[in-house]
Formats: sequence, structure tokens, C-alpha cells
Amino acid sequence: MAKAQFHKNQRVYVKTVGTWALIEKVMPHWAKGLDEPLRVFYDLGLGRDFAAEELQSETVAPSKITGNAEQWRMVRARNKWKSPEECSHHPYPGTHPQVMTGDTDWGGWRVPGAEYDLYPEKVEHQARMIVNAPRMAALLSVLVDKVKIEPENVPDDVAALAHEANAILRYIEQDVPQ
Repeated sequence: MAKAQFHKNQRVYVKTVGTWALIEKVMPHWAKGLDEPLRVFYDLGLGRDFAAEELQSETVAPSKITGNAEQWRMVRARNKWKSPEECSHHPYPGTHPQVMTGDTDWGGWRVPGAEYDLYPEKVEHQARMIVNAPRMAALLSVLVDKVKIEPENVPDDVAALAHEANAILRYIEQDVPQ
């Protein structure tokens, strides 16, 4: 079984050719009765199809805010108990969010299907909040650090925000129970 590692219009480095190209088409090779394709090839407009092993994604430099923060991501899992027609009132019919908190696709946060069916908008919001939690913690850390550098040049309301941010960060790090 294979999953697409790249997406359409993504810029990739083609190792075998030694050039950069845009993915024009993602071409999965399906087998009857399987939920996932056997192989995935990519059409780059270079005369032949390329396998994922021949391609390398463009590396993006981490932003100043996130630094070494964890990179959590949201994936969409197929709803096993209901068809897309049965759950057409959901924001993304036929799927539900899962948050991956590690490098693998099996660690993280999931919600029971019954709960998602009751409150799909609420669960979608929670998933987006969880995915962005490491970035928000990094942002709080930058705020606290900036205020510590020059506390006398910071307005009182910003100092109060930094104090609250510091309390949140201490709670996250389990230094102070709340």
C-alpha cells in the first residue's frame, strides 16, 4: 500500500535528472478491492513518470516564532460507519479530523465518531486549535522573552499579557500546578 507523499503543483527536486520541477499530476495505481493505491507516481512534464524515491521536497526554513517547536498536523480519516451521503451536514462529509503529534501517522489525538457526528463544527475547531498549540506556545515564549529584555519599556497591558503567558507556559511545562 502507498500514500501520496507529494501533491499537485508542489515544487520538488528530481534527483535522477538534477533539476527542480512542479508536479503536474499525481497518478495512483489502484488494485480492485483495496482502499489505498499500490503505488503512486508523479507526472512532472519531463517525459516520464517518477516515483517518490526519485523526488525530494523543498525544505522550508523554520520561522522565527516556531524555532524548534513540534510540527503537529491534521489529517482527514475516512468515516468507517457512515457514507458521505449520510453525513452531508458535516463540514467535510465522509471524513473526520485526526491530529498527528509525531513523525508517524499513528500517534496523536482522535475523537470518537459518535461525538464527531453530534458536534462536527466543534470538533473541527478543536482539531485546528490542537494543531496550532505548539506554534501558540512558541509565540507566548517569544512574548515573555521580549518583555524580559526591556521590562521598563513595555506598556502595562503588554506586561500583564506577558505575565499571563508565562503562567500558561509554566503550566504546560508542569512547573506549577493550577
